[in-house]
Amino acid sequence: MTTTDMETPIIPLITEEQKQAEETWRKSIPAQVFLNYFFAINYHIQQADDAQGGLRHLPYFRAHQAELTETDVQAVTKLLHASWSTEYALRATAELGDEDYLRNALHWTFPQAYHTITAGLQAFLYTTGVRSSNPALVRREVGRLVVRNAYPRPISFYAAGAYGDFSIHRLPLAGYKAGLQIAGKEIDAQAQIGQFLRTTRTIKAKATRQQVQANPNTALRSQKTGKVLDKWTPAHWQQITWRLGYTTLFDLLGRLRISQTSREIDRFVEADIDFSLFHDSLLNIVSYLNGIHETYVAKAMGLERYEQLVAELPRHLQNSFVEERLRTRVAPQLTDTDETPVLRMAA
Repeated sequence: MTTTDMETPIIPLITEEQKQAEETWRKSIPAQVFLNYFFAINYHIQQADDAQGGLRHLPYFRAHQAELTETDVQAVTKLLHASWSTEYALRATAELGDEDYLRNALHWTFPQAYHTITAGLQAFLYTTGVRSSNPALVRREVGRLVVRNAYPRPISFYAAGAYGDFSIHRLPLAGYKAGLQIAGKEIDAQAQIGQFLRTTRTIKAKATRQQVQANPNTALRSQKTGKVLDKWTPAHWQQITWRLGYTTLFDLLGRLRISQTSREIDRFVEADIDFSLFHDSLLNIVSYLNGIHETYVAKAMGLERYEQLVAELPRHLQNSFVEERLRTRVAPQLTDTDETPVLRMAA
């Protein structure tokens, strides 16, 4: 019998089980990257010297005041209650859940994280005179506040510039290449946040171009033919940059809302990632940002009035994280300053 007559057994280099694991890992990459982004934001906050939300040294904070009528106070209180009740639900999920529960809970934890922060932000904006719930207006105004240094250093970063020529500010290590691993050093965290800013601004720029070009009144046209342009040069992108505003942490958080309304959420549920870590990162970011906004509100209405508001909370919020943040985050920022905050009531 010749060699060719013999059947040589073929040993597969990759087993079926290995193929399945590889496929699962490949499908998990988008979810892993998203986890990396939010873990990096939390890591960056926790590593900062003023991670507890230090505001006292910010000129904007020190100058912040408002003349609030009782009707205004009630409007702000309503927004805070919405923020706190949503955060309460988000925290309840963490207390109830094991890994599988948290995996399937993403359908509501993503929007909960977005909406609790947005409600707290609107309460803060109300005290600055911005009294609208329009998402585009809120995003524009908070972008301006970030650039004006109304927020502590860990979250004062932002992206600006035209598509193809973005610049990252207040994140000096953002230019390094982001890896696929969880951040273990500050350079990793800033690289991943920088990438998140660039990809989010890219999505916004492309969506803005589509919106502009779909409207005959705003569409950019060829100077020769008068037809709506299909291909854009850098000069064309420059013409719509003003519409983008600044891309900040709040735009990154807006990706949670977008994910909730698309098939992207299903990819997260099916992914093989650390859902407990994802949830913890989200919750820490929520607590940090809500604490900042609560401190601004307390300064605007006066600490005594704010303490009264917290004392009169609904039963499910009494003796909770709200009171704990008042004691550890809000009050210390207001009691050791050169001025004594008071409630300024307009006539």
